[in-house]
Amino acid sequence: MLTKKQWLECLDKMDDMYPDAHCELVHENPFELTIATLLSAQCTDVLVNKVTKTLFQKYKKPEDYLAVPLEELEQDIRSIGLYRAKAKNIQKLCQRLLEVYNGEIPDQREELVTLPGVGRKTANVVLSVAFGVPAMAVDTHVERVTKRLGLCRWKDSVLQVEETIMKKTPIERWNKAHHQLIFFGRYHCKSQRPGCHACPLFDVCREGQKRFKKGLVEQ
Repeated sequence: MLTKKQWLECLDKMDDMYPDAHCELVHENPFELTIATLLSAQCTDVLVNKVTKTLFQKYKKPEDYLAVPLEELEQDIRSIGLYRAKAKNIQKLCQRLLEVYNGEIPDQREELVTLPGVGRKTANVVLSVAFGVPAMAVDTHVERVTKRLGLCRWKDSVLQVEETIMKKTPIERWNKAHHQLIFFGRYHCKSQRPGCHACPLFDVCREGQKRFKKGLVEQ
């Protein structure tokens, strides 16, 4: 397992690789970010941005999503996976925003997770990106990278991964580290073809060393 010192050195190298890592979901306010993040479940940011480019022109506020039949909203997001369930959650989310939060996205995790379609990961993204609150959203990239490196155990749950990262990372680095981990996993340490042969973290990466011993990596 990585020590805290080794982990922080890994983060420093990711910082060198991706100094400008950021949320790639295009949005203009907390409401749009919440909708975009909800849509991004099991879907790429690229596809979500393609859909929201027109979606956010048509729907500006919660009332707009409730002013159309569910079937119309489904058609507007049809190219996104699980579009029926997501359309239903969006309308329920908008209804709750109007009934409980005066149409505004709340800035507390406990309140965010009460919104339909919003789990802990989405809540953490909104807190971090929209409100600047220190949070660590664990998506598939973050989970894969931390487990491959050996910061976390293979059997750890998403919540355990989140807790481990927060414990071993200074709080002032959480938000930036979150995006750098995503960029590292999305563009370098990919699921199928990790860039082990040209990885600055190779020497401390347990998965990289394992792949090297199996002859899967040329150094």
